[in-house]
Amino acid sequence: MNIDKDLVAAMATPLVLAILADGPSYGYAIHKRVRELSGGELEWTDGMLYPLLHRLDRLGYVRADWGSSPEGRRRRYYEITDAGRAELAQQREQWETATRTLRGSWGAVRLAGAAGA
Repeated sequence: MNIDKDLVAAMATPLVLAILADGPSYGYAIHKRVRELSGGELEWTDGMLYPLLHRLDRLGYVRADWGSSPEGRRRRYYEITDAGRAELAQQREQWETATRTLRGSWGAVRLAGAAGA
């Protein structure tokens, strides 16, 4: 399935914050988790993820620190902040409202279509 880029962009912030709410992570691991959560339907590029992480850092929603991988390579690890947790809670409420509203409207369309048949 090809998911519209506007929808992908809209869900990027809460998705990354939710992933980081499970614990600190680094870019490749975040990429991998997005792919897992979407069943392979979302494949982000570095050009999407890293600018988002930098923006979240500037906004104070995440904190970035350099660390080492088990192999000794340097990695930049991202961790959600208290402000990021508050933003995630707000975004979750918004998405739950949007999802509930869409489900309700799709149910009404389905019923209207069946009544007209």
